[in-house]
Amino acid sequence: MLEVFSGCTLLNKEFVDPEEALRNKVVGIYFSAGCCPPCRDFTPILCDFYMELVEERDPPAQFEIVFVSSDKSTDDMGDFDSNHKMRREEVNVGFNMWGMPKID
Repeated sequence: MLEVFSGCTLLNKEFVDPEEALRNKVVGIYFSAGCCPPCRDFTPILCDFYMELVEERDPPAQFEIVFVSSDKSTDDMGDFDSNHKMRREEVNVGFNMWGMPKID
């Protein structure tokens, strides 16, 4: 999984090295955008799940979610993500998307 983020920097209050932040963890990749109503509905649910699984457990689960934004600008991404505490990937990491991935 780490090779997907090779050469990228993740942002979690400060910039972090993906290899260090994601080593030995199960990693979920969450594609989202502030302009997507279903994403705006689902993100708080996902954040609650993450907080319960990682931040409120002792010991915390070895799990991380990387937020891959499809917003047009860093400002748009920041506006959408300001209330959510998830790692987020600010650059296109080569997922070659044409729309928002979804589970039907």
